[in-house]
Amino acid sequence: MQTLELPKLENVTLYYREGSSDKVYQCGIETAGERFVVNFAYGRRGSTMNTGTKTNVPVEYDNAKRIFDQLVKAKLAKGYTPGQDGTPYRQPDTEDRFTGILPQLLNPIDEAEANRLLNDPVYVMQQKFNGRRMLIRKQDAMIHGINKKGLLIGLPESVFQDIFKLPGNFILDGECIGDIYHAFDLLMVNNEDLRPIQYRDRLTALMNLLASAQHRFLKYATTAFTTKEKTRLHSELCNGKQEGVVFKRLDAPYTPDRPNSGGPQLKHKFYATLSCVVAKINPQRSVEVRLWGEDGWMPCGNVTIPANHKIPVVCSVIECRYLYAHRESNALYQPVYLGPRSDVNPQECLLTQLKYKPEDE
Repeated sequence: MQTLELPKLENVTLYYREGSSDKVYQCGIETAGERFVVNFAYGRRGSTMNTGTKTNVPVEYDNAKRIFDQLVKAKLAKGYTPGQDGTPYRQPDTEDRFTGILPQLLNPIDEAEANRLLNDPVYVMQQKFNGRRMLIRKQDAMIHGINKKGLLIGLPESVFQDIFKLPGNFILDGECIGDIYHAFDLLMVNNEDLRPIQYRDRLTALMNLLASAQHRFLKYATTAFTTKEKTRLHSELCNGKQEGVVFKRLDAPYTPDRPNSGGPQLKHKFYATLSCVVAKINPQRSVEVRLWGEDGWMPCGNVTIPANHKIPVVCSVIECRYLYAHRESNALYQPVYLGPRSDVNPQECLLTQLKYKPEDE
């Protein structure tokens, strides 16, 4: 497959809430011909935004990145945060530094396979959270978040403080939703590497660790072991319009990255989601999206951007939920914009993600 080299068109949405103040600030690097501009928007949450630019004329990317970074740093210093509820974030001193620690990623399965695993005692089942995949490393006084690319990222202050209360050094795996962290695996504890051992033993070690101190913002991911427990949890999540479920093999070690197919950790979504690349911006707050296939970039329809979201820039990656795709056109049916995906590369936005209309299969 041809390698696509694209500039990192960064954008961020920051929030500030104190007393009667409830403000939003957005800024991003956008293309302007062969150069770049840094644009911003601000205002009260839910109101019409005021807009402007920090670059009266387009500049080279390095200059745009420097202006963007300075702008974000200044807003964070004034109390703005990435959390929509105004939750302060702890930013690492070396943001985006590669750690070499990578999560184990999941392959999708269909409904028939999910139903089979409900009755397989070798597999346990957990909720598939619709948040931000995050590893957390505590090494003495140093506590860092790590994204699925292995890069250092900020932690919600609430999670940081709860992690600080737990004894010893460790690496957790889980999903962060707002200011709550749902932990579902333990990779290391006190310099002992737990990744080679069975998942059932890692689960036990995780429960013991979380039980060792009081905390409000760390949650143990509910795990169903028996067919009865799995069936009940599956029904609750499906009826509650949650994203889906995850099946994990109890006797399997933890292996970073994603197998080519199958594997000991599998996911089943109740509805389809995908990561796609913004091809162009349309009138009336919508964008055209595309995916990479055997014949290059393929259009996959248009997605409306809600009024409370910033319109993503061309070449950026976004996440969408949809009912199905039409095979003849690859167009998404009933797409819903979920937000930007800064942790996904454009090269990962493949046509093979598509779930087609059942009669088209």
